[in-house]
Amino acid sequence: MNEGFIVCRCEEVTGKQLEDAYLSGAITSRQLKMKTRVTMGACQGRVCRQLVNLWLSKKDPSADKGVEPLSYRAPIRLVTFGELAGEE
Repeated sequence: MNEGFIVCRCEEVTGKQLEDAYLSGAITSRQLKMKTRVTMGACQGRVCRQLVNLWLSKKDPSADKGVEPLSYRAPIRLVTFGELAGEE
Protein backbone atom coordinates (compact mmCIF):
# COMPACT_ATOMS: atom_id res chain seq x y z
CA MET A 1 0.00 0.00 0.00
CA ASN A 2 1.26 3.45 -0.87
CA GLU A 3 2.34 5.22 2.32
CA GLY A 4 0.49 8.43 1.39
CA PHE A 5 -2.72 6.52 0.63
CA ILE A 6 -5.62 7.59 2.87
CA VAL A 7 -7.00 4.44 4.48
CA CYS A 8 -9.59 6.06 6.75
CA ARG A 9 -11.11 9.17 5.18
CA CYS A 10 -13.03 10.17 8.30
CA GLU A 11 -9.93 10.26 10.52
CA GLU A 12 -7.43 10.87 7.68
CA VAL A 13 -5.29 7.86 8.62
CA THR A 14 -2.63 7.08 6.01
CA GLY A 15 -0.90 3.86 5.04
CA LYS A 16 2.28 5.23 6.62
CA GLN A 17 0.51 5.75 9.95
CA LEU A 18 -0.76 2.15 9.85
CA GLU A 19 2.72 0.88 8.99
CA ASP A 20 4.33 2.93 11.79
CA ALA A 21 1.74 1.71 14.31
CA TYR A 22 2.25 -1.90 13.18
CA LEU A 23 6.02 -1.61 13.54
CA SER A 24 5.61 -0.12 17.02
CA GLY A 25 3.67 -3.19 18.18
CA ALA A 26 0.04 -2.64 17.17
CA ILE A 27 -0.46 -6.01 15.48
CA THR A 28 -4.24 -6.50 15.70
CA SER A 29 -7.04 -4.44 14.18
CA ARG A 30 -8.14 -3.32 17.66
CA GLN A 31 -4.61 -2.18 18.54
CA LEU A 32 -4.33 -0.34 15.21
CA LYS A 33 -7.63 1.35 15.98
CA MET A 34 -6.47 2.51 19.40
CA LYS A 35 -3.10 3.70 18.08
CA THR A 36 -4.26 5.50 14.89
CA ARG A 37 -8.04 6.11 15.29
CA VAL A 38 -8.67 4.15 12.08
CA THR A 39 -12.38 3.08 11.90
CA MET A 40 -13.33 5.62 14.62
CA GLY A 41 -14.69 8.34 12.34
CA ALA A 42 -18.23 9.30 11.41
CA CYS A 43 -18.80 6.13 9.34
CA GLN A 44 -17.57 3.94 12.25
CA GLY A 45 -15.46 1.83 9.90
CA ARG A 46 -18.09 1.07 7.29
CA VAL A 47 -15.76 2.42 4.60
CA CYS A 48 -12.29 1.42 5.84
CA ARG A 49 -12.76 -1.64 8.08
CA GLN A 50 -12.38 -4.18 5.26
CA LEU A 51 -9.35 -2.34 3.89
CA VAL A 52 -7.66 -2.36 7.31
CA ASN A 53 -8.39 -6.06 7.81
CA LEU A 54 -7.10 -6.90 4.32
CA TRP A 55 -3.93 -4.86 4.90
CA LEU A 56 -3.38 -6.54 8.25
CA SER A 57 -3.92 -10.04 6.86
CA LYS A 58 -1.33 -9.36 4.14
CA LYS A 59 1.17 -8.14 6.76
CA ASP A 60 0.66 -11.23 8.92
CA PRO A 61 -1.77 -13.96 7.77
CA SER A 62 -2.06 -15.28 11.35
CA ALA A 63 -2.98 -11.85 12.80
CA ASP A 64 -6.37 -11.36 14.45
CA LYS A 65 -7.11 -15.09 14.57
CA GLY A 66 -9.26 -15.67 17.64
CA VAL A 67 -9.34 -11.96 18.51
CA GLU A 68 -12.67 -10.21 18.95
CA PRO A 69 -13.46 -8.36 15.69
CA LEU A 70 -14.06 -4.63 15.68
CA SER A 71 -17.70 -3.86 16.44
CA TYR A 72 -20.06 -1.87 14.28
CA ARG A 73 -21.80 1.13 15.79
CA ALA A 74 -25.20 2.45 14.89
CA PRO A 75 -25.19 5.66 12.85
CA ILE A 76 -25.82 8.77 14.89
CA ARG A 77 -28.36 11.44 14.03
CA LEU A 78 -29.82 14.25 16.09
CA VAL A 79 -33.21 13.58 17.68
CA THR A 80 -35.29 16.33 19.25
CA PHE A 81 -37.10 15.92 22.56
CA GLY A 82 -40.36 16.41 20.65
CA GLU A 83 -39.57 13.40 18.46
CA LEU A 84 -38.82 11.34 21.56
CA ALA A 85 -42.10 12.41 23.13
CA GLY A 86 -44.03 11.54 19.96
CA GLU A 87 -44.94 15.14 19.14
CA GLU A 88 -44.74 16.53 15.66
